[in-house]
Amino acid sequence: MKKIVLLFSLFGLLVSCADTKPCDVPTNGFITGTGQTVMMGSEATIDVFKKIDKAWLDRDYETLKAHISDDGIYRHADGNISNNSEEFIAFIEKDYQDTLENGGNWGWTTSFAFSVKPSASDDPEVTNTNGEWVCARFTSETAVYDEWYQIIDGKLVDWTSSKRELVK
Repeated sequence: MKKIVLLFSLFGLLVSCADTKPCDVPTNGFITGTGQTVMMGSEATIDVFKKIDKAWLDRDYETLKAHISDDGIYRHADGNISNNSEEFIAFIEKDYQDTLENGGNWGWTTSFAFSVKPSASDDPEVTNTNGEWVCARFTSETAVYDEWYQIIDGKLVDWTSSKRELVK
């Protein structure tokens, strides 16, 4: 009898440690006042983000223009706002030149990026369901940046950056 109990106990342990199937639509969290939750986005949006990140790092402004909306709004960590792709690219070039003039090195390490999107809302006034959002973190030699990219149809339409200095 002890052997049967032991056998069933081992079987139960094995079953409880088996891999579980992930949710079909992973979602969690909330968006205040909308009844929405947050779902994982797509790899296609991450691919667009990677193109933007590489073009930015390489200062390939033609590729960058191809992925930035002229109607977007781009909020920089220093409080400046770019209201179209030309202003955004001009800001990037100025940042590059300022970095070099101050003896810094241009570049960063992309620590992570993931794509999310809000679930549908019953409220027709809610407009945040357009496209997907990429959250990414970057580390330079002096700071850490956390950024959000709203990408719709392969174009960046909204971007927000926050910065904190590295503690040495």
